[in-house]
Amino acid sequence: MAEDTFELARAIVDLLEQKKGEDIVLLELKQLCSFTDYFIICSAGSERTMKALANELQKEVKMQYAMNTWGVEGESANGWILLDYGDVIVHLFSPVLREYYQLEELWRDARVLVRIH
Repeated sequence: MAEDTFELARAIVDLLEQKKGEDIVLLELKQLCSFTDYFIICSAGSERTMKALANELQKEVKMQYAMNTWGVEGESANGWILLDYGDVIVHLFSPVLREYYQLEELWRDARVLVRIH
């Protein structure tokens, strides 16, 4: 299952990059927390882009992996959307809120597996 989880995380990173996600980071959290293995953090240049990223991600993961999100929090109008896939959690942020919440700093002990600027 671990390889499948990493494969899912990498596929999400690739999809976000293809769909104009910005400053994408994949963090491995396996040794740091019990609730997930990976965080993906991605900025969206606009509210519209963020909404499109979330919608495309849900559609593609369902189609390619037969998985629905466990939950969706936030909305593009508020500058943040979280998509929960269990062992992979995706954070989509406006640049302003990403700077404010600084998840990379909060999880600075996590191993950075991918960083796409």
